[in-house]
Amino acid sequence: MSHPARVPSAERPRGPLSRGLRRSSVVGVATLAAVLLAAGCAPLPYEPEGPTTAPPSASDSSPAPTEAVARDACTALETGERPTVDPATFPTGPTTATFADNVIDPIVSAPTPTLPVTVQSFDGREVTVADASRIIAVDLYGTLGEIVYSLGLGANVVGRDMPTGFPEAADVPVVTGAGHALNIETILGLNPSVILTDATLLTDTARSQLESSGIPVVYFDEARTLDGIDDRITAVATTLGVPEAGAALVERTDQQICAALAGVPADTGNPLVAFLYLRGSNIKMLFGPGSGADDLIREIGGQDAGTAIGLTQQYAPVTSEAIISAAPAAYLVMTDGLESSGGLDAMMAIPGLAQTPAGQNQRVIDMDGSRLLTFGPRTGETIASLVEAFYGVPAPDLTAVASADAGTATP
Repeated sequence: MSHPARVPSAERPRGPLSRGLRRSSVVGVATLAAVLLAAGCAPLPYEPEGPTTAPPSASDSSPAPTEAVARDACTALETGERPTVDPATFPTGPTTATFADNVIDPIVSAPTPTLPVTVQSFDGREVTVADASRIIAVDLYGTLGEIVYSLGLGANVVGRDMPTGFPEAADVPVVTGAGHALNIETILGLNPSVILTDATLLTDTARSQLESSGIPVVYFDEARTLDGIDDRITAVATTLGVPEAGAALVERTDQQICAALAGVPADTGNPLVAFLYLRGSNIKMLFGPGSGADDLIREIGGQDAGTAIGLTQQYAPVTSEAIISAAPAAYLVMTDGLESSGGLDAMMAIPGLAQTPAGQNQRVIDMDGSRLLTFGPRTGETIASLVEAFYGVPAPDLTAVASADAGTATP
């Protein structure tokens, strides 16, 4: 029996983060990448300057039994009290959302895949994966690479995208070129045993070349929501023959996200937040429903400005009329994009941006672009950092609620 690379909710119990928020973002994200690629500009600012055919079975590589968790963070999120903070004390002015480190904490050390498996790719094809020793994982945000490394299979990765830029992947060849287009010649030259990707980086020509190469190519859902994280992790783990590691990683990821959300103040003031995508002096877009930024903003107690003013697509060019009409209380941007546009002063010179409450207070929150919209196993850290940056409260301690960590397991 085959398992889908997108696991429908009916096939397994939904995790504690499920809120019925599923939305399709396939067309919008793929279109954004294609439009900016055609313009000769990278769609995201990561460039450096200048179920199985063989049922899964327990093995020595399976995650160790879950340790007693200090507290169930997701239960606490539903029943516990939120921090009480006076909105008048929230920071104004520019703030950079930071992380303690950029490393990956694998849920298990070098698990042994149980293969072959046959899965249903997100595009409907059935794909058999017989070998996970040479993995290429590529997508627009680095999500698939982050999942593979978090499953403990980082040593098997032979090719990556630019956003998969954490230290553990530093020496792995990048297989994306200008505008994040896939370099098919480089990919095939690395002799991968399996390719994990989605529609965001693929032209019709690239898709045809990959699928005719004889290498198993599995596509995944690229929708950007908190509710989709569990399914994506499960799908990748199933495809690579390590479902037990996937289940443990889902549990840890859920617990950390819940702990981070529990740090959101009880009264946030519901700030209207505009997520702006900036790149150089030419690309300025306001993101809206289905972009992923809207989900993050809502979950940390804000309102997405793009959605509030009636955007029906994931992004639209920033106009002075639109941004003044939105009247956001804060701007959220990628650090890389802010720097590429010339910094805070240059950003405030964009027509309309200074004529809003956010502009008048220069309330600009920036975050590393390789972390902001990844929606992978480290999303709890992303939320915790945003909570600290937006509200001036200490970042929630995610280590206090870490669940199973089988890093000492043997293959």
